[in-house]
Amino acid sequence: MMRGNVFDIQRYSIHDGEGIRTVVFLKGCPLRCRWCANPESWEPDSSLFYVRSRCIGCGTCTAVCPDHEAEKDGDHIRLHRERGTKDYAWTQACPTGALCVKGERMDVREVMEEIRKDRVFYEHSHGGVTFSGGEPLMQKEFLLELLKTCRAEGIHTAVETTGFVNTEVLREVMPYVELFLYDVKAMDPEVHRKWTGQSNEIILENLRFLAEAGAGIMVRTPMIPGVNDREEDIRQIMEYLKACGIRNYAVLPFHQYGSGKYESAGIPYELAGLPVHEESYVQKIQGMIAAEGFQAI
Repeated sequence: MMRGNVFDIQRYSIHDGEGIRTVVFLKGCPLRCRWCANPESWEPDSSLFYVRSRCIGCGTCTAVCPDHEAEKDGDHIRLHRERGTKDYAWTQACPTGALCVKGERMDVREVMEEIRKDRVFYEHSHGGVTFSGGEPLMQKEFLLELLKTCRAEGIHTAVETTGFVNTEVLREVMPYVELFLYDVKAMDPEVHRKWTGQSNEIILENLRFLAEAGAGIMVRTPMIPGVNDREEDIRQIMEYLKACGIRNYAVLPFHQYGSGKYESAGIPYELAGLPVHEESYVQKIQGMIAAEGFQAI
């Protein structure tokens, strides 16, 4: 049976589509958004996390790890993620859970067993399953089997996507996706490249393709202070959505909830200390969007 790399399954989500949802997070992403709340999703392979606050410096891991991937560093350890074969079985020796692996190889049957546990909630709330990441379409074959199985069982399907994929991938999965949660981060291609590492050209082209094909679409913009949060920035996005015939749009206010993950993943975090928006400003932008006839679903 087909297998994929899953780094989390969250239940009772109410922000990733209609109703109560189970969100399945798949590894791998082509973008490197500096505000990303899931940096553990970036690499397609399983990755090593080290939660320093849980470490008691016992050295158990250093005694069992191959290739000196972990070394004592005073009362804690120092990781050398570039070493070894990414076989992290040795992390199970950690007595406090300071070391953990993000990403588990699961087959379609195993994931579906988790999804079915929440079926009663879907039925009473008009919810379903949302596949997220990272970019879930990077694991297209695995995702496609999950989507087909969900649709065959009458489970509502949503896919959260960056849109940075080959159009043929969207064409193939589209018949089995009832809602695309589609990120549009900026209309200016240089701004987009600066803050995500990639141009937005294919993202905008794919959005128009989905709209013309009649797909269910909810566009969302993570609103980042000093990057894409001006009224002008949001109006530019709305004008493009109008031209595509898309009327579902919302902004996602910036937060720092995922900032602690960067240290655990060994990745520099560039937005530390960036303030969140005042609630009054978020409400102003939301009011502007509603005044243009857009709805948030």
